[in-house]
Amino acid sequence: MNQWLASDLQFHKLYPDAVLAQASMHWTPLYIARKAAEFLAAEKDAKILDIGSGAGKFCLAAAAYQPNAFFYGVEQREYLVTYAETARITTGLQNVFFIHGNITGIDFNHYDHFYFFNAFYENINDEYKIDNSLAYSKELYSAYNRCVYKQLDKKPAGTRLTTFHSTEDEIPPGYHEVGSTDDNLLKFWIKV
Repeated sequence: MNQWLASDLQFHKLYPDAVLAQASMHWTPLYIARKAAEFLAAEKDAKILDIGSGAGKFCLAAAAYQPNAFFYGVEQREYLVTYAETARITTGLQNVFFIHGNITGIDFNHYDHFYFFNAFYENINDEYKIDNSLAYSKELYSAYNRCVYKQLDKKPAGTRLTTFHSTEDEIPPGYHEVGSTDDNLLKFWIKV
């Protein structure tokens, strides 16, 4: 796997050109994945859910950086899950899994910690749409954020959350920011 982690450009060679157009806007850079994974893999065998995993870059990189944790990505676009799974097979990583589904059908009780790279923003800003395969609306943006908010709110104290480019609409008040990058785009949260 190490050869794929040499650079973002090298990592992107895991994917066909058809999906690479999304990389600059929708994919987590490797240096962010490393920082987020270090924070989220707080204990051995932690189960971390990437909410809206797209083509799987965060999960794959994080799984390579933190081999003692398990990374799960949920994505509603089946073709992106297929690309993620193909990349997983190529890398040979055994601690990463991809789920084809909508976040509203995911039970957060199966996971310890969470990564969120503003997966719902495409519902309120046309420039961020990945494709035209889904319905988009402000109502969906609100519904998805409410779903994540409610599930995160039920998690126990000590639950960790990392957000990247978040509007923070999905974060319940019980989560306290415990750190961030200098640009404030990546934030680390713990529920107290």
